[in-house]
Amino acid sequence: MTSHPGWYGERGVRGLALAVAGLITAGACSTGAAASTAGGGAPAQAGEVTRTAAAAADVADPVRLRVPVIGVSARVIPLKLDRNRRLIAPKSFTHVGWNKAGPEPGEPGTAVIAGHVDSKSGPAVFYRLRRLRKGDRVHVDRADGSTVTFTVFRVARYPKNRIPNKEVYGPAKGAQLRLITCGGEFDRTRRSYRDNVVVFAR
Repeated sequence: MTSHPGWYGERGVRGLALAVAGLITAGACSTGAAASTAGGGAPAQAGEVTRTAAAAADVADPVRLRVPVIGVSARVIPLKLDRNRRLIAPKSFTHVGWNKAGPEPGEPGTAVIAGHVDSKSGPAVFYRLRRLRKGDRVHVDRADGSTVTFTVFRVARYPKNRIPNKEVYGPAKGAQLRLITCGGEFDRTRRSYRDNVVVFAR
């Protein structure tokens, strides 16, 4: 765990926005054409978990993301920044990545978890992310055995070059979570989607 002094300032918002933009350009969601059908499998059963109050100090690192309504149960891996301060994308299309430079999920502030939408072989971990709706639950299991539960309050799609950084990555009251993947039209020339899908949860 690491502390994040000054995270809520303007400089911190710009840094996180740059990092997430870097994840998109570094390869997340940018390979393969859009899949035409969702992957199979029934949604996982929701466990009896309750929201853990965010402590003033750091909380344990996330290890698994569970979104029962869209059938997601994925390992969370920490993502580092490269020398250009871009977030290095997960190599796996079945794992999700957490921005280690920012807050842990459940810690005060805006935590960010990103994942691929698809691959050359078909749907990836966040293929169904756009289907989330207000009131859906998102569970993050942490290294110390605790679980923090967030409730979706908004789902939005933005062109990658017009993401409202403060709104998406900026200061938040209490602990909030953003789930991010690609969406919209697939640009075959650039081999990348034009938009980002962002899920807001708290």
